[in-house]
Amino acid sequence: MQDKGRDGPAPSPFAGESPSAQQAPAVAGLGPHGERPATPDQIDLSPEALARARTGGLRVSIVLHTITSDWSRRQIAGIEAELRRVGAVVDDVVGCSYDASTQVAAIERVIRRRPDAVISIPVAGAAVAQAFRKVSSAGIRLILLDNAPSGLLPEMDYVTVVSCDNFGLGQIAAGLLSPHVPQGGAVCVLAYKLDFFATAQREIAFNRWMRRERPDVALSQLKFERPSEAGAVIAPHLDRHPGLDGLFVVWDEPAVESLAVLEGRPRRPVMTTVDLGAGVAAALAAGRIVKGVAAQRPYEQGRAAATAAVASLCGHAVPPWIVLPGLGVTAGNVAQAYEMVGGAPTSPERLAVGRE
Repeated sequence: MQDKGRDGPAPSPFAGESPSAQQAPAVAGLGPHGERPATPDQIDLSPEALARARTGGLRVSIVLHTITSDWSRRQIAGIEAELRRVGAVVDDVVGCSYDASTQVAAIERVIRRRPDAVISIPVAGAAVAQAFRKVSSAGIRLILLDNAPSGLLPEMDYVTVVSCDNFGLGQIAAGLLSPHVPQGGAVCVLAYKLDFFATAQREIAFNRWMRRERPDVALSQLKFERPSEAGAVIAPHLDRHPGLDGLFVVWDEPAVESLAVLEGRPRRPVMTTVDLGAGVAAALAAGRIVKGVAAQRPYEQGRAAATAAVASLCGHAVPPWIVLPGLGVTAGNVAQAYEMVGGAPTSPERLAVGRE
């Protein structure tokens, strides 16, 4: 995986502040082909395009790596809300259980249904690339979320990639973990084994930030293939390294799987992760192990992806890399941030109760 990100000032952890009062950090990362980021407001639909979309009977299929995570549910909700606004419909929603062969079969099945557009997050790179290439070859607009499979090109094979700033998320997570790691401490990165642009960017940015800002810290790495395996991966590492001080997990599902292992240890390393799902938000509010989260904005990302699909179908040019900045979340602002990224309004007290 090539390093397409760039260094920049470490984003502020925003400790104790309300997300609505924060200024969004500048986007730190570039696209899968080095594209400069565009913002979602650059694809707002004109009244003429809206009118055209509402009379077109547009159908959009959604094919995700999973449909059970909080991130996925929020993404789907954002897509559906935007499509309803413009009079389009969701033709199908498919989850692929993080399995490349399942996703290849799903994509081929969706192509036979002939929707006007497909919005999808590929579960891997080369393993699914050929199936995704068939989407545009069939005359169907393809909007990608977070990840562009190896060899696929914008305009030729897909319209755009809509993503959070994954390089920035890695920087945020490093900045949130650092104050809780002692001088000369040890930190492990629990990374995704498959070829996946978004998580690779987080990993690169986290490591680069730590080496620049905390050269005293010893870094190690572990990899999992499915989120459910994360606990089994981290447990033997803790047996060998009981003095581990910190852990960065590249997204919240494997982070929650790891929490069960960490909580059973007499000495618990602190953790940061990416994505503010209910489980990790509750752990952050409780303040025992999780000390910070670099949150995406999945509901807004979903709306942006739907807008990009409709704009492309109406003949509008769409930037090839559309990005939203991440949000640094601590125990002090977790309730507000949870609502902001698409969860139900709640309080730190209710989040803490949810963990018990």
